Amino acid sequence: MFWDNNWIQLILAVNTILAFYVVFHRKRSVAASWAWLIILIIFPVAGFILYGFTSRGLSQENLFAINRQKHIGLFKVNQMIPKAPTKAGPSDTSNVAPILIDYFNDQHEAPLSKNNMVKIFTNGEDKFHYLFNDIQQAQETINVEYYSFMNDDLGNTFLDLLIKKAKQGVKVRVIYDPWGSPGAHLAWFQPLIDQGGEVIAFITAQNMITKYRMNYHLHRKIVVIDGKISWTGGYNVGDQYVNKSKRFGFWRDTHVRIVGSASLLLQERFAMDWNASIKNKEQAIIFSSRLFPKIEENHLSDENVATQIVSDGPDQETPYLRNGMMRLMMAAKKSIWIQTPYLIPDDPMLATWVTAAHSGVEVRIMIPAMPDHPFIYRATQWYARYLLHEGVRIFIYNNGFLHAKTVTIDQNFAAVGSMNQDYRSYELNFETDAIFYDCNITNQLRDIFLKDSEYCHELTIADTENWSRWLRFKQAFSRLLSPIL
Repeated sequence: MFWDNNWIQLILAVNTILAFYVVFHRKRSVAASWAWLIILIIFPVAGFILYGFTSRGLSQENLFAINRQKHIGLFKVNQMIPKAPTKAGPSDTSNVAPILIDYFNDQHEAPLSKNNMVKIFTNGEDKFHYLFNDIQQAQETINVEYYSFMNDDLGNTFLDLLIKKAKQGVKVRVIYDPWGSPGAHLAWFQPLIDQGGEVIAFITAQNMITKYRMNYHLHRKIVVIDGKISWTGGYNVGDQYVNKSKRFGFWRDTHVRIVGSASLLLQERFAMDWNASIKNKEQAIIFSSRLFPKIEENHLSDENVATQIVSDGPDQETPYLRNGMMRLMMAAKKSIWIQTPYLIPDDPMLATWVTAAHSGVEVRIMIPAMPDHPFIYRATQWYARYLLHEGVRIFIYNNGFLHAKTVTIDQNFAAVGSMNQDYRSYELNFETDAIFYDCNITNQLRDIFLKDSEYCHELTIADTENWSRWLRFKQAFSRLLSPIL
C-alpha cells in the first residue's frame, strides 16, 4: 500500500510538471493554455492522450504544403477579375468600405471582385435543388469541397450526380474532411474515382500518426462549376441539412449562389486546398482558362455586387478572418446582427460586441434553442447570459436548429460563410466567408433575420435567473473549457 501511494504521488507530480511544460512551451492564447492545464491535471495520463490527438500544432510538412500554395496563380486570377476595382459599388452608402477592403486584402490574397449576381438560400431543399441543377448543366469542371459529406440519401444522390457528370467527361474533384464525414470514406467514393473523378482527404486528415491533427478541420463549404458559378455558406451534405433529421427537425442555414468573378476567387481557394492535399504531383491543378474563364463585365446593378472572398486557417500566424470581422463591426454606427449556432467568442470579439452595445449600436445575436454538442451549448448559454447583462439582445431560435453563420453591419455590409462565432472557427478551422459590400444583399439578410425572429423568443434577465444552480455550474465549467471545445 505504501508503494502504491508513492507511485500514485509520483505519477501525479510528474503529470503536473509535464502539464505545465507541454501547455506553456508552445505559443497559444492564455485562455487556451489554462483550459488545457485544467484538462491535463484533472485527467492524468488520459488528458495527455487527448492532447496528443487534438492540440498538437500543424506539422511542419502540413504547414509547408499549405503555405506554398499561396504563391500559385493569384496574379493570374487578379488579371481575370474585371478592372479589379478598389472601391465598392454605388449601393455602398458608407465611406468605410475602402478601409475594410484594404484590411482584408492586406496580403493581396482577397481582391475585391465585381460583376457578381448573388442569390441567398435559407432552406436546404431549395439549396440542393438549385445546386444539383447547376451541376447537371456543367460542361467542363466541378470542384467540390465540404466538411461533412454523409453516406445517406442526400449524400448518395449527390455522389450519383457527380458520377454521371464524370461519365460525360466533366472533370470532377472532391475534397472532404473524414472527421466530419462519417461513412463517406474512399471506398464509398470509389465509383466516382472509377469514372475518372478525383477524391482526396484534406491534408490535416492524412497520416494518423505523423500528420493527422484531430483539432484542425476543413470547415469550408465550396462548390465551383465551370469557374463561373459558385456556392458557399453553412450547409454541408447530408439528410439532416434537408430537414430529414428527427433530432433537429427543420435545419435553418444560409448559403449563397454566386455567378460572376467572385467564383474565380473561390476556384482559386479550392485549387490551393487541392494542391496542398495531393500526394502525387500529377494531380496538381494548373491554372488555365478552362478552370478560370474570362468573366465578361456587366454594369447591371443587380449583377454588380461587390464581393470579397476571405479565407483563414491555423496556418496563419494571426486570426485573420476574426480580426477582419472585428474591424467590420467596429465600423457599425447603428446595428450589428449576428446569426451563429455556437456563441463562444474570445475576449477581443467579446469586447467588440460589448463596446458596440455600450456605444448605442444595437447588437442582436441569434442562437439555436437546442444543442448539437452539450458542452458547447452550455458555454453558449453562459456567454448569452453575460452579453445580455451588457446590453446585447439575445434571440433563441425555436423552429428547428439554427446553423446559419451570417453578420450584417448597418445596411451596408454583410458576411455569409462557414465561420462560427467561436474559438474553433477563429483559430483552429480552415474557413471561408464571402463579404458583400452591397445594401441590397445586406437588406435581404436583415429581412431574413427579422423573419427568423418571428420563431424566436428573446432572452431576458428573468429567464436566466430561473436557471438552476446545477445548470449554471455546467455553463460555468463549459465556459472554462471554451477555448478548446
